[in-house]
Amino acid sequence: MAYNLSIAGLQPNASQATTGFEYYDTRFLNITGTAPKLEVLLENNDFPFAHEASVFIPSTDELFMTSNIFTDPLTNQSTIKISKVSLSTNPVTSEIINTTIPLPNGGVNHDSGILFCGQGTLNESGGLYQMSIDPPYESELLISGFYGREFNSLNDVVVHSDGSIWFTDPTYGYEQGIRPAPQLPNQVYRYDPSSGDVRVVADGFGRPNGIAFSPDEKIVYITDTAYTVGDGTTDPTKPSTIYAFDITTYHDQPFLTNRRVFAMAANGVPDGIKTDMEGNVYAGCGDGVNVWSPGGVLLGKIYIKSGVANFSFGRDGRMFIMNENRLLSAQLGHWVRGSLLKI
Repeated sequence: MAYNLSIAGLQPNASQATTGFEYYDTRFLNITGTAPKLEVLLENNDFPFAHEASVFIPSTDELFMTSNIFTDPLTNQSTIKISKVSLSTNPVTSEIINTTIPLPNGGVNHDSGILFCGQGTLNESGGLYQMSIDPPYESELLISGFYGREFNSLNDVVVHSDGSIWFTDPTYGYEQGIRPAPQLPNQVYRYDPSSGDVRVVADGFGRPNGIAFSPDEKIVYITDTAYTVGDGTTDPTKPSTIYAFDITTYHDQPFLTNRRVFAMAANGVPDGIKTDMEGNVYAGCGDGVNVWSPGGVLLGKIYIKSGVANFSFGRDGRMFIMNENRLLSAQLGHWVRGSLLKI
């Protein structure tokens, strides 16, 4: 069954879009409850401000996000902007912050700040950047390559409870003309800040993209979005797939084993990916946020026209959803907790 919910909070003259909660399995009610809500918090048609990252800061009730790449009318250069949204104001407000991170993309809470993936530019290496959430938003480069070989264009990142940092590095930057020719395959890495060790933990991807741990950190989910080539075209014969790996320890070091298909997105690609404390898996896809059970059964969708690249959990079942020119909020069951912040 499916039903649509009214949208509140649109700016004057903003067009309505078809949205709603679509149910494929009765277990989806255990996530949405009987009265889920969906509203638009912000809309800006000047540039696609709500694309990636979506990092919620509980201490300040703020949300940081990165835009999609666009041409800055002032410089005529390809750029990406970081926005900070204050959720405690009524209505919510946003501002663009200044940063030295080269074309930032995915991000995650880390060390009282945010760890961003910097894709890099034609003239500047990318890498992992630690950014302060307070003005002047200073950033520090943690790592920029694999033993002398520059990363391609880092996409998304997650932090393990042992302090290690896991991230994906597809070749999208080259396909989009913002990075030089790749020096490395499409791979997934683990970086240990305490020792400086960086390792390839998974390869064999068309385009590795989103990454998330199960709540017990025994499984890592990695999306392959090769269906989206990167040059504006798509190839339906390429993966739009979530893979699951078991995290196995050998000689006190983690290895990824038992690679398996967890799920495939029927519409678009599974981009950003998160889990909740019950082990359910959420991914931003071409028709909204798709939700699977821990066993890979499609439970339902938060349907949003034109799709979702990424999203994050806030407090008490609230979700913040990136829809390019719109930032939306979905209120799920108040008992739902994202596994990153556990709030």
